[in-house]
Amino acid sequence: MGFYQIRNEQVVKSDIENLWRFVSDPSNLKDLTPSNLGFKIMTSTNTEMTEGMIISYRIKPLLNINAKWVTEISHVKKHEYFIDKQVYGPYKLWHHQHIFQVIDEHHVRMTDIVTYALPFGLIGDFINFIFIRKKLKTIFDYRKVALNKIFHT
Repeated sequence: MGFYQIRNEQVVKSDIENLWRFVSDPSNLKDLTPSNLGFKIMTSTNTEMTEGMIISYRIKPLLNINAKWVTEISHVKKHEYFIDKQVYGPYKLWHHQHIFQVIDEHHVRMTDIVTYALPFGLIGDFINFIFIRKKLKTIFDYRKVALNKIFHT
Protein backbone atom coordinates (compact mmCIF):
# COMPACT_ATOMS: atom_id res chain seq x y z
CA MET A 1 0.00 0.00 0.00
CA GLY A 2 1.36 3.37 -1.01
CA PHE A 3 0.92 6.71 0.67
CA TYR A 4 0.43 9.66 -1.64
CA GLN A 5 0.52 13.40 -1.25
CA ILE A 6 -0.97 16.21 -3.29
CA ARG A 7 -0.01 19.83 -2.77
CA ASN A 8 -2.08 22.64 -4.23
CA GLU A 9 -1.37 26.34 -3.83
CA GLN A 10 -3.11 29.49 -4.97
CA VAL A 11 -3.21 33.18 -4.15
CA VAL A 12 -6.71 34.45 -3.42
CA LYS A 13 -7.56 38.12 -3.80
CA SER A 14 -9.11 38.59 -0.36
CA ASP A 15 -8.28 39.68 3.13
CA ILE A 16 -7.78 36.82 5.57
CA GLU A 17 -11.01 37.51 7.50
CA ASN A 18 -13.31 37.11 4.49
CA LEU A 19 -11.44 34.13 3.06
CA TRP A 20 -11.34 32.40 6.44
CA ARG A 21 -15.04 33.04 7.02
CA PHE A 22 -15.86 31.41 3.70
CA VAL A 23 -13.56 28.36 3.74
CA SER A 24 -14.06 27.55 7.41
CA ASP A 25 -17.84 27.26 6.96
CA PRO A 26 -18.49 23.64 5.90
CA SER A 27 -21.74 24.63 4.20
CA ASN A 28 -19.61 26.33 1.51
CA LEU A 29 -17.82 23.10 0.54
CA LYS A 30 -20.49 22.32 -2.05
CA ASP A 31 -19.54 25.53 -3.91
CA LEU A 32 -15.93 24.30 -4.10
CA THR A 33 -16.72 20.77 -5.31
CA PRO A 34 -17.55 19.72 -8.88
CA SER A 35 -21.26 18.91 -9.23
CA ASN A 36 -20.54 15.53 -10.86
CA LEU A 37 -19.33 14.28 -7.46
CA GLY A 38 -22.84 14.60 -6.04
CA PHE A 39 -21.41 16.18 -2.88
CA LYS A 40 -23.95 16.65 -0.10
CA ILE A 41 -23.37 17.52 3.56
CA MET A 42 -25.51 15.35 5.81
CA THR A 43 -24.88 17.19 9.09
CA SER A 44 -26.00 20.70 10.01
CA THR A 45 -22.89 22.86 9.75
CA ASN A 46 -23.91 26.49 9.47
CA THR A 47 -21.06 27.55 11.68
CA GLU A 48 -17.33 28.16 11.62
CA MET A 49 -15.21 25.04 12.03
CA THR A 50 -14.00 24.08 15.47
CA GLU A 51 -11.65 21.39 16.68
CA GLY A 52 -13.50 18.12 17.14
CA MET A 53 -16.28 19.02 14.70
CA ILE A 54 -17.57 15.95 12.85
CA ILE A 55 -18.94 16.44 9.34
CA SER A 56 -20.81 13.74 7.43
CA TYR A 57 -21.13 13.80 3.63
CA ARG A 58 -22.46 11.80 0.71
CA ILE A 59 -20.24 11.78 -2.35
CA LYS A 60 -19.91 9.84 -5.59
CA PRO A 61 -16.13 9.45 -5.88
CA LEU A 62 -16.02 6.56 -8.34
CA LEU A 63 -18.36 5.19 -11.02
CA ASN A 64 -21.27 7.32 -9.76
CA ILE A 65 -21.56 5.10 -6.66
CA ASN A 66 -22.75 6.87 -3.48
CA ALA A 67 -20.29 6.74 -0.59
CA LYS A 68 -20.59 8.00 2.97
CA TRP A 69 -17.67 10.11 4.12
CA VAL A 70 -17.15 11.36 7.68
CA THR A 71 -14.36 13.76 8.60
CA GLU A 72 -13.21 15.33 11.83
CA ILE A 73 -11.72 18.79 12.09
CA SER A 74 -8.72 17.80 14.21
CA HIS A 75 -6.86 21.12 14.46
CA VAL A 76 -7.80 24.77 13.99
CA LYS A 77 -5.69 27.89 14.38
CA LYS A 78 -7.86 30.75 13.20
CA HIS A 79 -6.54 32.59 10.14
CA GLU A 80 -3.57 30.19 9.91
CA TYR A 81 -4.70 26.60 9.29
CA PHE A 82 -7.15 23.81 9.88
CA ILE A 83 -6.84 20.07 9.37
CA ASP A 84 -9.51 17.55 8.50
CA LYS A 85 -9.06 13.80 8.80
CA GLN A 86 -11.27 11.03 7.52
CA VAL A 87 -13.00 9.08 10.27
CA TYR A 88 -14.97 6.89 7.86
CA GLY A 89 -15.01 6.80 4.09
CA PRO A 90 -13.54 5.67 0.81
CA TYR A 91 -9.86 6.18 1.73
CA LYS A 92 -7.71 4.11 4.03
CA LEU A 93 -6.11 7.39 5.13
CA TRP A 94 -7.10 11.01 4.44
CA HIS A 95 -5.29 13.91 6.12
CA HIS A 96 -5.95 17.36 4.64
CA GLN A 97 -4.08 20.46 5.78
CA HIS A 98 -5.49 23.87 4.79
CA ILE A 99 -2.79 26.50 5.35
CA PHE A 100 -3.25 30.29 5.01
CA GLN A 101 -0.48 32.85 4.68
CA VAL A 102 -1.28 36.54 4.45
CA ILE A 103 0.73 38.15 1.66
CA ASP A 104 -0.70 41.63 2.12
CA GLU A 105 -4.04 43.13 3.16
CA HIS A 106 -5.69 42.03 -0.12
CA HIS A 107 -4.03 38.67 -0.88
CA VAL A 108 -3.77 35.35 0.91
CA ARG A 109 -1.80 32.29 -0.14
CA MET A 110 -3.89 29.20 0.45
CA THR A 111 -2.06 25.86 0.45
CA ASP A 112 -3.73 22.45 0.58
CA ILE A 113 -1.65 19.41 1.45
CA VAL A 114 -3.50 16.11 1.22
CA THR A 115 -1.86 12.88 2.35
CA TYR A 116 -3.89 9.81 1.48
CA ALA A 117 -3.82 6.05 1.03
CA LEU A 118 -6.29 3.75 -0.64
CA PRO A 119 -7.57 0.38 0.51
CA PHE A 120 -6.98 -2.88 -1.39
CA GLY A 121 -3.16 -2.89 -1.43
CA LEU A 122 -1.68 -3.13 -4.93
CA ILE A 123 -5.13 -2.82 -6.53
CA GLY A 124 -5.61 0.49 -4.68
CA ASP A 125 -2.18 1.64 -5.85
CA PHE A 126 -3.13 0.81 -9.45
CA ILE A 127 -6.49 2.62 -9.11
CA ASN A 128 -4.61 5.64 -7.75
CA PHE A 129 -2.19 5.59 -10.67
CA ILE A 130 -4.86 5.42 -13.38
CA PHE A 131 -7.67 7.39 -11.76
CA ILE A 132 -7.63 8.82 -8.21
CA ARG A 133 -4.63 11.17 -8.43
CA LYS A 134 -6.06 12.66 -11.65
CA LYS A 135 -9.51 12.99 -10.06
CA LEU A 136 -8.05 14.81 -7.05
CA LYS A 137 -6.11 17.16 -9.33
CA THR A 138 -9.34 17.91 -11.21
CA ILE A 139 -11.11 18.68 -7.91
CA PHE A 140 -8.38 21.10 -6.81
CA ASP A 141 -8.30 22.73 -10.25
CA TYR A 142 -12.07 23.24 -9.91
CA ARG A 143 -11.59 24.79 -6.46
CA LYS A 144 -9.06 27.27 -7.84
CA VAL A 145 -11.51 28.45 -10.46
CA ALA A 146 -14.42 28.54 -7.98
CA LEU A 147 -12.46 30.59 -5.42
CA ASN A 148 -11.29 32.96 -8.15
CA LYS A 149 -14.91 33.52 -9.18
CA ILE A 150 -16.14 33.94 -5.62
CA PHE A 151 -13.40 36.40 -4.71
CA HIS A 152 -13.09 37.94 -8.22
CA THR A 153 -9.39 37.19 -8.51
